[in-house]
Amino acid sequence: MNAIFDVLADFAQNSGFAAFFEAGGWKNLIMIGVSCFLIYLAIGRKFEPLLLLPIAFGMLLTNLPFANLMHMELFDGGTFDITEVISKGGLFDFLYLGVKLGIYPPLIFLGVGAMTDFSPLIANPKSILLGAAAQFGIFITFILALIFGFDAAQAAAIAIIGGADGPTAILVTKSLAPDLLGPIAVAAYSYMALVPIIQPPIMRGLTTRKERLIRMENLRSVSRLERIVFPIAVTIIVTLLIPDAGPLVGMLMLGNLAKECGVVDRISKTAQNELMNIITIFLGLTVGATATAENFLKLDTLLIICMGLFAFACATAGGVLLGKVMCFFSGGKINPLIGAAGVSAVPMAARVANTVGQEEDPGNFLLMHAMGPNVAGVIGSAVAAGVFLNMFGN
Repeated sequence: MNAIFDVLADFAQNSGFAAFFEAGGWKNLIMIGVSCFLIYLAIGRKFEPLLLLPIAFGMLLTNLPFANLMHMELFDGGTFDITEVISKGGLFDFLYLGVKLGIYPPLIFLGVGAMTDFSPLIANPKSILLGAAAQFGIFITFILALIFGFDAAQAAAIAIIGGADGPTAILVTKSLAPDLLGPIAVAAYSYMALVPIIQPPIMRGLTTRKERLIRMENLRSVSRLERIVFPIAVTIIVTLLIPDAGPLVGMLMLGNLAKECGVVDRISKTAQNELMNIITIFLGLTVGATATAENFLKLDTLLIICMGLFAFACATAGGVLLGKVMCFFSGGKINPLIGAAGVSAVPMAARVANTVGQEEDPGNFLLMHAMGPNVAGVIGSAVAAGVFLNMFGN
């Protein structure tokens, strides 16, 4: 009988449940609760479920004691020994190599490019100014993070949250501040998911009803030649100006060229569907798995999340305010609401601009006009990332 009790006691001591009663075990319980809440947001509220669900589940798995799926100590200090990862790593350690080696974010941009129509931006080139203005949140938050005591590389990684672009935030953070990857990635993707909640109050607060009622003229038709030349020209110009933006912008434009040229439908469809879905799963799971209790439950994490919200709010405000300026100089022909779409959350930010406009006038369709700043914001956030990588990268 004693032997049976000994076996049961040994089993209990080696189970994950026993770890909850050890020192610091309560932290894992908190993180499990956070991950379950994020799963609820993804499933119950449908907040960016394709991104938030794998991130939340990766967070859940990494905080279950003794699962041995992720070993962040193998990647401490931003460097790693590949042979040690192979010999000691778990499943998520192997998948995480795609993040550490900078593979996943550019491949995500390849898929985004294949799904993006740049026609609204080509038809209205002034939209790029609104996309640029929305990057204001990135640079003002960079200064704020420095004031709060973060070093320049960490401040750059935190500030990039304002671009509302998860892959860009991950690429910058894994290069400049790998120890902050968990909280920054969760903040970036969470704010992307919360665009319909965060942006409308800012948009209404900075515009008048008269401005929100402005109906814009229909955009001109864009030729097939223009759509083909655009990604090639953008790749050449941006990569020559800011070489560090090349991986993101280049893959974004390759995906778009595959879509627009019409001769590689198989590549375009693969980038849009199978490849995009596979990389999203791998990226989401491994990024979520970095949010361990030890890395996440810190005062700095709360500060990062708050500054990320500030960055996103400033980005929205920057786009709307420039929209108001352009509205004034155009004689009331530009609806300032489309400036809020200058963040990189495609196409959600454009839909929000359209929705807020239709609250005042159900017949006012701003979606295509808002898509111009929206796709410009994708390019803008990649350029901002390239600037930071150039300034603070090794």
